[in-house]
Amino acid sequence: GVVEACLLHMLKRRAAGFLRTDKVAALFTKVGKTYTIAGDICKKVQELQQQVESRKNQPNGQEPLKRQGSTTSKTPVLTPQAIKHIWVRTALIEKVLDKIVQYIVDNCSKYYEKEALLADPVCGPILASLLVGPCALEYTKLKTADHYWTDPSADELVQRHRIHGVHGRQDSPSKRPALGVRKRHSSGSTSEDRFAASAREYVESLHQNSRTHLLYGKNNVLVQPKDDLEAIPGYLSLHQSADSLTLKWTPNQLMNGTLGDSE
Repeated sequence: GVVEACLLHMLKRRAAGFLRTDKVAALFTKVGKTYTIAGDICKKVQELQQQVESRKNQPNGQEPLKRQGSTTSKTPVLTPQAIKHIWVRTALIEKVLDKIVQYIVDNCSKYYEKEALLADPVCGPILASLLVGPCALEYTKLKTADHYWTDPSADELVQRHRIHGVHGRQDSPSKRPALGVRKRHSSGSTSEDRFAASAREYVESLHQNSRTHLLYGKNNVLVQPKDDLEAIPGYLSLHQSADSLTLKWTPNQLMNGTLGDSE
C-alpha cells in the first residue's frame, strides 16, 4: 500500500489512463510496453486475475476440468487485500519490484510531474534502493493476522534463550532449565514473579507479533544506573505499536537468568 501511494504521487494523467480506475495497473501496463521485466509482470497479473474470475464462476470454488493438474491450479487463493495490491505484490514476490521502480525513476519525466516523489533526484533513487531488500526475500509463506497463534509463547522463548546460555553456568548444566527467569537471592515469590514476568514480556516484545514490531536492536549497550555503580551491559531496543514508540533496555544478566547477588 505504501509503495502504491508513492507510485501514484503526482502521476501524469496520460500515464494513469483517462478511463481506467486502476491507475497502478495503467502505470504497469504502460511501463511494460517499453520494459520487458514489467511486461512479464503484466502477463502474470493478468493470469492471476483470470484465475480469480474463474474461481468466482465455478461452484464451490472448483477449477475447470481442463486446469486440473496444471501449474495454475496450484496457485494459492488470493485474499481481497492481495487482489487489491496485486500489481505491486506480484512484482515483489517475483523479486523485480525494485528494478521496475528504478526504471520508472530513470524515466520519470514520461510518467510524473516535476514535483512528484519519484521525480525527485534524491527521494526517487532512495525508494528504489529501499526495495532491494524486500525483493531479496523468498515469500514462500506469507503470514496473515490469523496465523499469529502459531508463534512460540514468551515462556518458550525464554526457555530457548536460557538453554543456549546454559553452557556457561555452573549449576546443573544437564538439568533442563525452568521456564522464566528467577532471581537467586530473593526475599519472596513476589520478586521472583516480577522478574519472570518482566523477562517474558520483554522476550515477547522482541518477537515479531501483531501488537509490536522491533524497529532497532543493539546488544552490549552500557547503562550506569547510579554514579557509584559500574556500567551494566544490556540489550537496547526500539519497538513500535499502534499508537506509540517504546525504548527498552534490559540487562544481559536478567535475560540470562544469572543475577546472582546483584540488585
